Amino acid sequence: MKNIALLPLTFVLLSCAQPTAEPPNPSAAYFDMVRPEITGDLAYETTAYVEQFWRLAGNAGFDSSIYRIVSELQKAGYVTEETANDGDRLVYRIEKRALFKPTWEPVNGELSIKGDASPLLSFATNRNMLPIYSTSTPEAGIGGEVVFVEDIEGIAAGSLKGKIALADANPRQAFEQAVQKGGALALLTYNNPDYLQPEKNVTSIQFRSIPYQEGKDAWCIALSWEAREKLKQALDKGKVELNVKIETKIYPSEELTVVANVRGSQVPDERLVFSAHVQEPGANDNASGTGTQVEMAAVTARLVNNGSFDPKRTITFLWGDEIVSTRRYIEEDSLRASNIKWGISLDMVGENTAVTGGSFLIEKMPDPSAIWTRGNDKHTEWGAGDVTLADMKPHYFNDFILNRFLEQGVAANWAVSYNPFEGGSDHVPFLEANIPGLLLWHFTDKFYHTDNDRLDKVSKATEKNVATAALASAFTLVNADHQTALSVIGEIKKAATDRLNAEAELSKQAVKGGASASDETQILSAWADWYVKALSSVKDMEVGGSSGEVIKTIEASQKEILQLSGEIIGQLR
Repeated sequence: MKNIALLPLTFVLLSCAQPTAEPPNPSAAYFDMVRPEITGDLAYETTAYVEQFWRLAGNAGFDSSIYRIVSELQKAGYVTEETANDGDRLVYRIEKRALFKPTWEPVNGELSIKGDASPLLSFATNRNMLPIYSTSTPEAGIGGEVVFVEDIEGIAAGSLKGKIALADANPRQAFEQAVQKGGALALLTYNNPDYLQPEKNVTSIQFRSIPYQEGKDAWCIALSWEAREKLKQALDKGKVELNVKIETKIYPSEELTVVANVRGSQVPDERLVFSAHVQEPGANDNASGTGTQVEMAAVTARLVNNGSFDPKRTITFLWGDEIVSTRRYIEEDSLRASNIKWGISLDMVGENTAVTGGSFLIEKMPDPSAIWTRGNDKHTEWGAGDVTLADMKPHYFNDFILNRFLEQGVAANWAVSYNPFEGGSDHVPFLEANIPGLLLWHFTDKFYHTDNDRLDKVSKATEKNVATAALASAFTLVNADHQTALSVIGEIKKAATDRLNAEAELSKQAVKGGASASDETQILSAWADWYVKALSSVKDMEVGGSSGEVIKTIEASQKEILQLSGEIIGQLR
């Protein structure tokens, strides 16, 4: 509705949201406990070890990384579940499962223009040049004329026979058309997205894959911006012949997952689960998540062993194959899943942001900002998902974790932010199972998924900050008591008031600009509903269940939020 007369909102907002004292910090004691223990050294050392390998589930680098994790767990005092006594609180297991298809690992590769003294690409400097499931060429390589293909979909059957096809396309998408249909001898592709700034980071190649075909040769190379430009320039001058050498390994293997538990002393079946995936070849993605979680597990063990910390609920640390391992952990045991109270994914958590350009982010559970992204809310270049009101996950977890990380940010002069829900990592299986789940990560990283994501892009200080805030959060939650619940209610009420005030101002300006008052009312109502339900979730926070005082405080806070939202909405009608 246009040109609607609005009463000033200022009076309404101030009258309904009286200034209140900041809620007491429920995690202060745990920050004091963990800060002296976490140095970032073990996180960084583990990251350095893991990042040297090109890691795919089941391959030698992945397995070596898994056993490095196990070695550090053993040093910290974790024992195998098979040998543990009833009184052992630090236990771990390695789960082994056959892979549905063989694993793959790159060994060497080279792409050369015939007649040139130096190669166009070499595996020694571009370890993502070989897409997953590329097979080995004959030892001497294969040679042929390169042909640039502008229209992948328009390739005629057999039209590329004996040629090497070059296309600006994802190799998985181009392979079927150029090789299987067109008969190309081999495929070269380029398709780095713009956010990688390929014209500046000219040697970067994002890792890619092609379909696995048992018993069939599949020769493919992904190009950097620099290699593509050199090749196109050569083609502009006339016929170009190439020599392609690829050496890879494809072999049957098994998938390994590590699960370590710090058993709770009172309600061990209830747990918080940290998940870090080991596969993917980068340092930040995700050697940094792997390494940071290792130090978190070691520090937790030390504090339990020296009597400083007694977790009442269980803390679980899981390392494996992204999404696959986490989803299986949830789905294979429905009783265990019913007692997972929180899930946190550590993915790309170690970045030196001055180098990568990324920002440390907490990706929230779905809330209305994932639908109506405005004001201070901002999606990353990963992009928004298809989220509706039916997908909302109202819970105190969003604001609780953000507040803990903001506290560490202030203490360490470390920039902390957030983004609306987007998906794509180990937090998704938790959410799909209706378990509160968040993602700790960095984006937009101009080296994301590229072979320039190496150790020089990792910051030990960042890993230390993430580990500190994550552990202080976890310790608070697994030992949450009456006072914790009351403090979190105060945090949620403050967050709700701040959000409704901010959204009210945005809606006021939107209506002035011609937006529908009914549409703005829907947004404000969605936020009020989300926070009312988030407050209800606090009832399940306290070990042993909520007291009458907690329930009464929740109900009173909900009434205040509904009153505030009602008066705000009333000014839009």
